[in-house]
Amino acid sequence: MSTHVLRCDGAPVPIALAALPTTQTAAIPETSIIDELLPVLAADSLPRLIVLGEDAALAAVMTHLMKTERLHVEIGYVPVDKTYGSRVYQTGTGNAAAKRAIEGRATETPLIRDDTGRVLIGRAIITGVDDAKLEGEAYVDDIKLFSGKVNAMHISPTLHLPGVRATVRKGIRKRRWIEGRAAQLGTPGAVVTRDGIRTDKPVPRSTFYRHHESWYLVR
Repeated sequence: MSTHVLRCDGAPVPIALAALPTTQTAAIPETSIIDELLPVLAADSLPRLIVLGEDAALAAVMTHLMKTERLHVEIGYVPVDKTYGSRVYQTGTGNAAAKRAIEGRATETPLIRDDTGRVLIGRAIITGVDDAKLEGEAYVDDIKLFSGKVNAMHISPTLHLPGVRATVRKGIRKRRWIEGRAAQLGTPGAVVTRDGIRTDKPVPRSTFYRHHESWYLVR
């Protein structure tokens, strides 16, 4: 098995990963860097890529693998500190996560993307424009999540099927999570923050849903 580490933004390297071949990249890996690694990984029948970084780094890698139809690559995730993604996928952090990424078994895991073609790893937060309340109507599959105004809508992947869950904040309380295959919002205008990366422009709608293919997460 060929295992390679993608070290994002100078993240500290756990001892367990120190001897593995490593490629340095930015906090959000450039697609050109990922493309350079793919032929190396393709030379092995069981390629494994370990992403050392934050949720947004892994999201960028998975988005590129999805778009280039390379979701067969086994993926290990090693965040330095706890993230939404590390909690969702129960990877652990630091050296414990590194050992799991090396020694663990890859299992099919629901891959969550949105209608812009970007993968979600940890958490998406949808708010109103200019810090106003979020106005609109949202559904998880055929269950109405809300209609009217709320503080924010939160979407997250799940480790199990159907794959995605959503909740809203109204006042200081957060309602229960509702699970489904897709979470859809229609709104006069909203701002979407995916894995900590905020959209440049307001959007009139947003949908997060389970991709027709899974990804292979090492746990």
